[in-house]
Amino acid sequence: MTDLFEASGILPPDAPLADRLRPRTLDEVVGQDHLLGPGGPIRRMIEAGRLGSMILWGPPGTGKTTIARLLAQAAGYEYQAISAVFSGVADLKKAFEAARMRRAAGQSTLLFVDEIHRFNRAQQDGFLPFVESGVVTLVGATTENPSFELNGALLSRSQVYVLKRLDDAALDQLLSRAEAHMDKALPLSPEARQAMLALADGDGRYLLTMSEVLFDLPEGEMLDVQGLAGVLQRRAPAYDKSREEHYNLISALHKSVRGSDPDAALYWLARMLNGGEDPLYLARRIVRMAVEDIGEADPLSILVANAAKDTYDFLGSPEGELALAQAVVHLATAPKSVGVYEAFKAAKKAAYETGSLMPPAHIRNAPTKLMKSLGYGKGYQYDPDTPEGFSGANFFPDEMERRTFYKPKGEGHEEKVKARLDRWAEMRARMAVDGAVDAAGD
Repeated sequence: MTDLFEASGILPPDAPLADRLRPRTLDEVVGQDHLLGPGGPIRRMIEAGRLGSMILWGPPGTGKTTIARLLAQAAGYEYQAISAVFSGVADLKKAFEAARMRRAAGQSTLLFVDEIHRFNRAQQDGFLPFVESGVVTLVGATTENPSFELNGALLSRSQVYVLKRLDDAALDQLLSRAEAHMDKALPLSPEARQAMLALADGDGRYLLTMSEVLFDLPEGEMLDVQGLAGVLQRRAPAYDKSREEHYNLISALHKSVRGSDPDAALYWLARMLNGGEDPLYLARRIVRMAVEDIGEADPLSILVANAAKDTYDFLGSPEGELALAQAVVHLATAPKSVGVYEAFKAAKKAAYETGSLMPPAHIRNAPTKLMKSLGYGKGYQYDPDTPEGFSGANFFPDEMERRTFYKPKGEGHEEKVKARLDRWAEMRARMAVDGAVDAAGD
């Protein structure tokens, strides 16, 4: 019903506050200046007067739907919206046919597809001919990583723009707009107002939904942090006088683990849980610690971190929080290594610099006679069958010098890994010398 009123530019008086405060121009959208501000890619598109298909990827409540609607308005396109949650093939066919008729009449169509990742692969393929022919300009919205959830063909025809979680400044701007619209201030102490921003967790719609509850309170009532928690029936973050914020606390937890201090790590974990932090957010960060700061020094850490996440998923709070605490202690007391982290960064840089070099012929598959005649697979040695279980063959492209990316420091499990790598390096060098001598003799 709200969509019908919105299409006419009029909203019912009982419409949610978030709908009543929807931006009417792109300049009113908060928190996405990297896309919409001067020099931003979407801003440049508008200024050029031509829209391209795009995927808007970001958390809930960051303005994906609003941006799509305002883009159509700014470019003079007809705005048509469907949701992958409620739409099927028949709805898509109707949308494409309507867009085709508009195009014949000289009218462009912006087709907004909410939750586009929920369409299956075949349905996503159905968009391609209409996007390629210009029947529709597709704007898809998703909260999931497009690389994993959307077809490569669809991604290759669209720009992916990442929307940021709304920071405190953007959220506070929304609250100020709400106060101006309602013509009264929220009944919150400065600490409670800050706590409310933390509770929103970057979601502007949720922030405005919470504020509606507060605007309905009796006049003259002023809430502190605990009062806010009571009204909203949620645990409010425990902000002390220094107003340490969400990112300061998670940084303290992460660095305590990295610094091998289990006691400090447990303290910061407890602070965040007591403050109302989403335990699954903490679980994700703990998994990140395992791969980023510990890696091959203790390969068990990633299993412990994932098991803690699964345990919390299964038990919930408060019992599942103990699994997170156990993981934090394990990671804090584990040996540390950034060997894999640094190696992968270096490998990605080299891959970017070297472009599309082919693998050496001896490790290419040769399923056809033509490939065999071209030398594919010739001379390949199956390492487990060699006398020492190591062939010393080259696996880099022929045009690329051998590079060493992974340099274990010798901590924990990596001590044995380093010894093996050093032994293989010596064998590889010896084999290279022997091969050179044989070649000279021939």
